Amino acid sequence: MEEENITRIHIDGKELILIGTAHVSKNSATQVKEVIEREQPDAVCIELDEQRYQTIREGNQWRDMDIFKVIKDKKATLLLMNLAISSFQKRMAKQFGINPGQEMIQGMESAEEIKADLVLADRNIQTTFSRIWRGIGLKGKAILLMQVIGSIFSKESITEEELEKMKSQDTINSILNDFTESFPKLKRPLIDERDQYLAQKIKEAPGDKVVAVLGAAHVPGITKEIHRDHDLDKLMELPPKSKIPKLIGWSIPLIILAIIAYTFYANPSAGWEQTIRWVLWNGSFSALGAIIALGHPLTVITAFLVAPITSLNPLIAAGWFAGIVQAYIRKPHVRDFETLAEDVFSVKGFWQNKVTRILLIVVLANLGSSLGTLIGGLDVIRLFLDNI
Repeated sequence: MEEENITRIHIDGKELILIGTAHVSKNSATQVKEVIEREQPDAVCIELDEQRYQTIREGNQWRDMDIFKVIKDKKATLLLMNLAISSFQKRMAKQFGINPGQEMIQGMESAEEIKADLVLADRNIQTTFSRIWRGIGLKGKAILLMQVIGSIFSKESITEEELEKMKSQDTINSILNDFTESFPKLKRPLIDERDQYLAQKIKEAPGDKVVAVLGAAHVPGITKEIHRDHDLDKLMELPPKSKIPKLIGWSIPLIILAIIAYTFYANPSAGWEQTIRWVLWNGSFSALGAIIALGHPLTVITAFLVAPITSLNPLIAAGWFAGIVQAYIRKPHVRDFETLAEDVFSVKGFWQNKVTRILLIVVLANLGSSLGTLIGGLDVIRLFLDNI
């Protein structure tokens, strides 16, 4: 008789036991403990990479984070997305009274108790994020960011019974089919490639009997991919950056500058009007982003002043300057970093914590500047055509 959520595979003289779990389910953690104690495997594979493993072992070292370095390294958006995902997980965890990833922690503890080898079987999370980010294009990035940030505002809850039902393979396949229809490019790096990576790591785990603790969504893919060989180094490679965004990024400001320069030559008054409109569109939308993030008045003024200039240089962004000004004026205290994990639990916390407010200012001021560039550019072209 087949055990619920357990898949057994025999390959190359090894027995592989896959446990399909739900990441915020009490029953999943209990089942992991029971299976490992009963099976006494030589190795236990868990769906974690080194970075997430260390986070669980040591806790999030938020107090060591340098907010200025985050902004300068262009990682504000990535960090904000990580925190938004954490917020969603914490709400789910609070609903069910269990920490996110408790089944992975249980896998670690049980492996140590029976002295089995622990294998960190998942691909580096930064590699996965990078492959997602570089592969979905500008529109995809906007959609992904909106979906993740939107999760902060979600108050939707489900029953634990419904959560447990999600572990059936048919339901998971159905969910993935719906998901890929709306956002098909995200499934490959997030699910398919990780299925291949996980399958290879599980297959290469030491010993004749291996237990793997996995999110249920990965089990069908791993069951298929386990019979194929995969190049782990290739799956860790970052795709080359497309030259098209850089080409567009430099072409637009050059075209705008050329149009304004020619208009000044042909009709100076119209040239001044173009310049003023360019400044107002860029500055206003960027400042609006800083206002929405509840930035300090000097932060808002900074966003307004730098946006028209940074929009003409793809290497710099208005949000960076606005974020740095906010960080200097409203410098986060140790308490802000220590309460970060709890503050991201609510919308109010996101805006109240000085760290996340800075991140919001960077992201929203940049989004506002991008929108201002689009509208301002079209307005400059309109005035140019009117004055030819």
